[in-house]
Amino acid sequence: MTDSTPPEGSTADWLADRALRGLIGTVLKLPYEQRVSVMGSTLRRALGPLVGYRKRAEENLQLIYPDMSEAKRRTIAEACCDNFGRTLIENYSWEAFGARLSTTEPTGAGLAPLADAAGAKRPVIFVTAHFGNHEAPRQVLTRMGHTIGGLYRPMLNPYFNAHYAKTMTSWGGPVFEQGRRGTMGFARHLKSGGMGTLLFDVSAKGVVIPFLGHPAHTATSAADIALKMDALVIPYFGIRQPDGLSFAVEVEAPITPDTPTAMMIEMTARLEAQIARHPEQWFWVHRRWKARKN
Repeated sequence: MTDSTPPEGSTADWLADRALRGLIGTVLKLPYEQRVSVMGSTLRRALGPLVGYRKRAEENLQLIYPDMSEAKRRTIAEACCDNFGRTLIENYSWEAFGARLSTTEPTGAGLAPLADAAGAKRPVIFVTAHFGNHEAPRQVLTRMGHTIGGLYRPMLNPYFNAHYAKTMTSWGGPVFEQGRRGTMGFARHLKSGGMGTLLFDVSAKGVVIPFLGHPAHTATSAADIALKMDALVIPYFGIRQPDGLSFAVEVEAPITPDTPTAMMIEMTARLEAQIARHPEQWFWVHRRWKARKN
C-alpha cells in the first residue's frame, strides 16, 4: 500500500477509527499533562470497559494468576487500561513527550556495550515490549545522539493504522512495516551499522515458549536478524513512574548469542522480570496466549 492508497477495512473498522480520531483530536487540544491524564482516565473508566479491554485484561490475569483475588485483578486491569491510554496519547504527542523526557538519563548494564557498538558501527537491535511506554527509551537514546529505526507490526484496523504509524515514523531513524519489503529495509539499515528496535511480545508465527508460565507463540525475528547481521541485542524498557508522566529508562545487558529459541527465551525472561515488578504496566489487553495455526 502506497501513501496515496486509501486503507481498506470493514465498516466497523471505519466507525471505530472515526470515534478514536475524534477522541484523540479533542484530547490533543488540552495541555500536555492534562491530555495524558484525561486519556488514561478515559481508557480506564469508559473506553476500556466499553470495548472489552478491561475484561480481556482480567481474563488474562486470571489465566496467569489464578489465585489472585478478583478485586486485585480488577485493580491491575484498570491500571493497565490507564497506562494504555496514556501511552497512546503520549505517542501522538511525540514532540511534547520528547520534551518531557529531556532530563531523563538512562541507566543499566547495556549502556557501555551500546557505546562500544556505536563506536565500532556494529548493528544494534533493541528489543522491548508493550510495557510502560515502549517509545520512551527510543526518545531518550535519540536525544543522546543515536539514530534508532524500527520494524513495527501494523494495527489490525487499517484506518487507525494509517495515522498511528505516523507517530513512529515522524521522528528518529527509519521505521519499516513488517512484511518482506519492510524486513529487507530494516536489514539494510542494520547492515550499514544502524540501530533499530523490535517489540517481541505479541502472538506471532514462530516458536512456542513459556511466557508467564503458559505456552505462547513467539516470533524469532529479533534473534534471526541479529545472528545474521552479527548485531548486538539489547533489551530496554520505559518504566512509568508514580506521577504517571515521568519514566525511568533501563538499558539492560545484551542478550547472549545462542540459538534463536534460546535468545527469545532470555528476552522473554527479561520482560517477565519487569512484569513481576510492575504488573500493571504490561498490556494485558493483548491476546497473547491465543491459539495459532503455524
